[in-house]
Amino acid sequence: MAGRQGAILPLMPPKSPKSLRPRLLAWYDANARDLPWRIRPQARAAGARADPYRVWLSEVMLQQTTVPHAIPYFLDFIRRWPRVGDLAAAADGEVMAAWAGLGYYARARNLLACARSVAAQGGVFPSDESGLRALPGLGPYTAAAVAAIAFDRPANVVDGNVERVMARLFAVDAPLPDAKPELKRLAATLVGEERSGDWAQALMDLGAMVCRPKAPLCDRCPLARSCAAQAEGAPETYPRRGVKLRRPHRHGVVWLATQGDLVALERRPPKGLLGGMLALPTSDWRAEPWTNAQAMAAAPAQAEWRAAGEVDHGFTHFTLTLRVYRAEAALAHAIWTPRAGLDALPSVFLKAARAGLDRLI
Repeated sequence: MAGRQGAILPLMPPKSPKSLRPRLLAWYDANARDLPWRIRPQARAAGARADPYRVWLSEVMLQQTTVPHAIPYFLDFIRRWPRVGDLAAAADGEVMAAWAGLGYYARARNLLACARSVAAQGGVFPSDESGLRALPGLGPYTAAAVAAIAFDRPANVVDGNVERVMARLFAVDAPLPDAKPELKRLAATLVGEERSGDWAQALMDLGAMVCRPKAPLCDRCPLARSCAAQAEGAPETYPRRGVKLRRPHRHGVVWLATQGDLVALERRPPKGLLGGMLALPTSDWRAEPWTNAQAMAAAPAQAEWRAAGEVDHGFTHFTLTLRVYRAEAALAHAIWTPRAGLDALPSVFLKAARAGLDRLI
């Protein structure tokens, strides 16, 4: 691929994979992203250390969203709950509402469980991967990231950016997701005892800023002369992709019951998708579309329900079409909420509310 990448460079394999480290760390020292949870490399070299709470919180948020999307949520959480003990003491519903828009509400429940576990241990995060893995909701990746970035432990931190760098650097032909174990193994060969936190973040930044998915900027890459994919001339074709399976599609109904400016909401069961969140009353979500007669028979109250549009939404494992019905109705046990308070709803229900209210909220 020509253009912004410049000429294809002759491949110069390093004598040892770890000889890549000085080049990438020097690039990171000059180009590190300025992120609100991060200690810059110059400050780290002077003895500053990242706050484990901030590192952990950012990593949990970033599991399902991008850095630009996560930053305002992170800043809001830190403003409201500046220490792990503050978050541990927060009400579940308050944290769930603040999480709305970050996806996978099970992670918000795990966030609270972890904060409360750390608070019960004196508010101190374990500094090693095994101790971090013992906390609620911390899988191998998050434990490695916190150990490396917050405590400078030599942990192998492999996210999507790092997988892409490894796939190109070593021209790994196996497609994702089958290639993941090999990419993790290759990344482990580059882990060293010195500057472990900076190394982990340098790989992430390289993938995000230079070794981009569709348009890698190889002419700006400090590792380009050691990159097998660059030597081949088609780095953008890595990592290889397997056949993408089509997500199943489901159908459901939501009932938008109003009383003047108020909208009826309900609390979803604590377990399962969107567990514990406020939501519009909804039917089961199934493969077959709901007929009008079926929707009326399943309505939460007798009322003059009228069709008010449809909305589509994508979850990780399936897509969904919701048909919206609206009526002035009295629902028993509803949580009546002003229209202005609906922004905290999970995005699928906020879409449905906006469709039913003609975008007046």
